[in-house]
Amino acid sequence: MKKHIVVLAEAASDIERGIDFYNSIEDGVGRYFRDSMIAELRHLGLYFGKHRIHLGFFRALSSRFPYAIYYRDKGDIRQVVAVLDLRRSPKWIRETLAGR
Repeated sequence: MKKHIVVLAEAASDIERGIDFYNSIEDGVGRYFRDSMIAELRHLGLYFGKHRIHLGFFRALSSRFPYAIYYRDKGDIRQVVAVLDLRRSPKWIRETLAGR
C-alpha cells in the first residue's frame, strides 16, 4: 500500500539549510541535493516497514548524501519530521528530534 508523504515545516527548513550548505561549496550542488532529497522522500511512500526505528522515529538513510530522513506513520500518511545531517554530533541529533 502506498502511503502519502507530508513534510513538516521544520523538515522543509532542514532541506533548505542543506541546499544552502551545498551551494556554498559549489553552485549547482544544492540543486542536486534538493533533487536527491525529493527522490528519497518519494520512496518513503513505497517502502512501508523497510526502515528501522531510531530515537523514536523511522529513519531512512539518503543514498547520496550523509543525511537521514526521520518520519513517523500517522494512519495513511508518513509525516516527515526532520532531514538531518548525520555529520552532526549524536547529542545534537537527539536534542533536535526530541524537540519535534
